[in-house]
Amino acid sequence: MSRHIEIRQLIIADLVSGAFPPGARLKIDELASRYATGHMPVREALRELQGAGILQVGPGRSARVAQMDRRFVENLFATRSALEIMLTQRAATRCTRDDIEGLQAIEEALEAQVQNGDYRGAFNSNREFHTRIYALADNPEAVALVERNWTLLLALWERVGFAADRYGGVVSDHRSLLKALAANDAEAAGMIMGAHVVKAKFELLERVDRQRDSVP
Repeated sequence: MSRHIEIRQLIIADLVSGAFPPGARLKIDELASRYATGHMPVREALRELQGAGILQVGPGRSARVAQMDRRFVENLFATRSALEIMLTQRAATRCTRDDIEGLQAIEEALEAQVQNGDYRGAFNSNREFHTRIYALADNPEAVALVERNWTLLLALWERVGFAADRYGGVVSDHRSLLKALAANDAEAAGMIMGAHVVKAKFELLERVDRQRDSVP
């Protein structure tokens, strides 16, 4: 793995953990010291993260963590909705019995995590469920875009708290989606995925607003 890719992943991990909050200024010198590396891999990592919309260009040789406000969330989900509907419809035309069994196994793990109150684990299983569907669509360019979207979503959910009360809807949607995929019904699968993404958007927006209103 290239050094700049390792640095990019370390920066993302720090974003997700909250070490770099929204609006934080990231300096190349400080990042190079933090990750014990040279300036070039840090510069390359920052350039890629800026291209993904995770960072914004700052003054001098710096970048700022994107402000993840209501407008940011709206734009994020608009992109995600278009990509996921397209990928899901394509996946539905290619889905086999073995593919369905693999998705069902992931869904069972997710439901067990929800039952045990492991909502971070459920988020990861939810992402794995979606990622498996993307793989069936066989469109790596679109998948690369939506995966960057997931990175931003994880940072947002870490910031506002994982929504325990929304997983009943997630489970119901996944079960309906599995039926549509098993039937190779692209239209139904796309509609279910579109509604699924919209529900997640409104849940996240509600939490972003709640957190904003709680700030003195």
